[in-house]
Amino acid sequence: MQQALEIKKEDYLNSLILEMKSRGFSRKTIKAYVLHVNQFFMSNKNFQELSIENISKYFVSLTGKIDPRTINLRISAVKFFFKNVLKKEIEINYMKRPKRLPEVLTQDEVLCIFEATENPKHSLMLKMCYGCGLRVSEIRNLRKEDVRPKEGIMFVRQGKGMKDRIVSLPSSISEELQPFLLQDFPYIFRSERGSKVHLRTIQMIVKNAAKKAGIKKYVHPHTLRHSYATHLLEAGTDLRIIQRLLGHSSVKTTEIYTHISAGLIKKVVSPLDRLNFAKHAI
Repeated sequence: MQQALEIKKEDYLNSLILEMKSRGFSRKTIKAYVLHVNQFFMSNKNFQELSIENISKYFVSLTGKIDPRTINLRISAVKFFFKNVLKKEIEINYMKRPKRLPEVLTQDEVLCIFEATENPKHSLMLKMCYGCGLRVSEIRNLRKEDVRPKEGIMFVRQGKGMKDRIVSLPSSISEELQPFLLQDFPYIFRSERGSKVHLRTIQMIVKNAAKKAGIKKYVHPHTLRHSYATHLLEAGTDLRIIQRLLGHSSVKTTEIYTHISAGLIKKVVSPLDRLNFAKHAI
């Protein structure tokens, strides 16, 4: 009986994978959904017969143990499974997520990171993360044919949400780019083993560069992307343009940078400083 149930679960997971592949989901998303649905199976033996109330209780029981964002990802995975594999609609409320502002570097801190990096490949990686606002997966998958130094642009192919976009290519890295564009390899960044550079490698390069530069903030590749967007906003770039450069579907996602821009906040004069204390001095 147990073996038959396990086979059934395997069939369900295979159906889930097939459904997600047919919709063009990324490998990362498929892996995450399969993991979360399988965890749901393990905690709920007769999942086909569960009421919506009991499914909700399962997710509520995770609060305090798991980050709300992870719980919401699990809810999305299970809802997708029920709707597209079991053909059942379930209404489960998402957990309220704590609103955390992302960490952003100052321009001086970014410069310190660059100056602390001697390896040419590592230096170019960091500069493209910050100078083009790329995600770590986009750095990894960047092809030579998509970089157009003469036009001052770069194509980002199949970024998050399977979308292409165009970003401006900093003229200051044109010379550094040349050796990488001439190498006998389709991608800009190659690993020591001759394949595409690994995501974990890029993450470690950023982390080590920040540590060497003496930056105390928690710095990862996305920190450079956040800093890129924030510094563009402080320089007067229109929010809609920044949205397109980042590849955001909604400008609401981009609006987070209006909340973390130290440059914009510093320009606001406090009403306390507008008071004329001298006039009322005794």
